[in-house]
Amino acid sequence: MPDAITRFSRQRPGVHVEVRAGRNYALEDEVEAGQLDMALVFFRPGRNRPGKLLASLPLFWFAGRSFAGSAAKRPAVMPLVLFDHPCLFRHAALHALDDKGVPWRLSLTTPSLPGVWGALKFGHGITVRTSHRLPSGINDVGSKLGLPRLPSIELRLVERGGLSAAASELRDVLETVVQKRVRPK
Repeated sequence: MPDAITRFSRQRPGVHVEVRAGRNYALEDEVEAGQLDMALVFFRPGRNRPGKLLASLPLFWFAGRSFAGSAAKRPAVMPLVLFDHPCLFRHAALHALDDKGVPWRLSLTTPSLPGVWGALKFGHGITVRTSHRLPSGINDVGSKLGLPRLPSIELRLVERGGLSAAASELRDVLETVVQKRVRPK
């Protein structure tokens, strides 16, 4: 997002941009209600969803070095660090573990991604995310711990009809940045 906003600000100096973070369903609802011009939203793959598909991103099991280093084998009950319900990443984690009969417990829940990363760095458990913008000290532990394979997640750009010229330019910048930075090579 910072790269997209910087590029857009150079194209359209003086235009106010409001950036919000929130739950996927809430952002989608705000676009539909005309409260937002557009939103980048995650969806489960294979569903007939609104918006333009920008990327299909694989999901991975992540833990901090202290957890990954201390776990010579998978714990009997997997401690999870997840977003509050509802969350697509949370759903993917719980569904994958339940399907394979892996016992789990919620170690920490939070509405904040920095909260998830902080809990992982202090060894409170594992989480499910994409590998995009992964902080240092957080590692993929799925194969090391013999965890089940995870589905991908779709990143879509949802927009309301009748965008202004400036909003259309911002949309184009967002698409370009996603093509460059998010799509796996």
